[in-house]
Amino acid sequence: MLLRSRSTAVWAAFALVHAWLAYVGVVLAPAASFHDVDLYRWWMWLGTAHGIWPVLDGPWVYPAGAIVPMVLPALGSATSTTAYAIGWCLLVTILDGVAVAALLRHGRRGALAAAWWLAFLAALGPVAMGRLDGVVAPVLVLALLAAARRPRLAAALLTVGAWIKVAPGAVLLPLAVVARRPVRDVVLPAAAVSAVVVAAVAVGGGLADVGSFLTTQTGRGLQIESVAATPWIIGQAVDGSEPVLRLNEELVTWELTPPETTDVAKALDVALALSAGAAAGLIWWAGRRGRAGLALLPGALLLLSLLVVVNKVGSPQYLSWLAPPVVALLAGRSARWGRWLPSAAALLLVAAGLTQVVFPWGYEDLLTGELGVALALAVRNVLLVGLVLLAVAGLVQAGRTEAGRTSASDADAPAGARAPDADPASP
Repeated sequence: MLLRSRSTAVWAAFALVHAWLAYVGVVLAPAASFHDVDLYRWWMWLGTAHGIWPVLDGPWVYPAGAIVPMVLPALGSATSTTAYAIGWCLLVTILDGVAVAALLRHGRRGALAAAWWLAFLAALGPVAMGRLDGVVAPVLVLALLAAARRPRLAAALLTVGAWIKVAPGAVLLPLAVVARRPVRDVVLPAAAVSAVVVAAVAVGGGLADVGSFLTTQTGRGLQIESVAATPWIIGQAVDGSEPVLRLNEELVTWELTPPETTDVAKALDVALALSAGAAAGLIWWAGRRGRAGLALLPGALLLLSLLVVVNKVGSPQYLSWLAPPVVALLAGRSARWGRWLPSAAALLLVAAGLTQVVFPWGYEDLLTGELGVALALAVRNVLLVGLVLLAVAGLVQAGRTEAGRTSASDADAPAGARAPDADPASP
């Protein structure tokens, strides 16, 4: 009875949160918060009405798989902004609902994790629904929950997510690092999914541009929301001068233009690769030193956090990537994580709330150098750096958890902890 009441409360909160996010995006502030959704509609209108498809007929900023979630709302309408936006909200709501249903199968902890995730979505605001990241976030949740007993399914889901928005592909790295059979359980499922996508693109005549999403963003500058842009944003706000910006019209992002920011943007490309390599090394150490499976989720959180922090791009929807590892950790049975996990969960909620303060509500003020919004962004960015440090702490703790200790029992393993070590065919 208690479990049923918890589930009822979670579903009631689910309905309220998603109704509110849809209302903000479709009715209250569509231009500010759902601009990208209308861009998706326009791309799909070109495809359905004129036969001009992204990737198939030219380079595209997104992987080819992103066409699938974009075209589904277009089956209802690709001409009406409102109708398409409603269809998009319905799609995201259904996917989130599937993820919440999976969480509720984990009992009390699953209900707690679902409640935290709903709080996160509400804190992040309409951008949590009005971007492609709103589609891949529930896919990430499902993949991390499946990893415990079905690592091949997890690898397939992560690859599907990566062909929609690249970030989920990063989680394949910790999954492979801690896997006992990485080729069979990670590489082959990922390769199979990729082969299907590439074959479909080839049939459509777009093979030459199937990897264009990897090159179309190389010339991007330092985006104003990025962590590395914080000193310039704060400095210009304190001076009372408007930020020196340019609009990247192709990607619809604002970037800093002082000469030194160009060098910073180039350096971040290198730093991101190096930090990902260092994270992989730490995940490997934690997996070999302690219980391999325990390194998976903090490793995923670390890599995804680095993709946000050590990045010249700092779009607000990127925070959607960070919630799924926290959700999976909260849903898992206690592994004596100590204080780092609740600290990370609380920190991420605050960071999400500050992100909504900046975008969409304070974005115009940020562009004109308003100090209050700039400070909110700066605090948010500091919290994201703190999240990286907490993820490192989680990995260190995983590395100190010996396989022979009592905590290795099922009762102490988090969701996803035994994924690489368990035979997925075992009962």
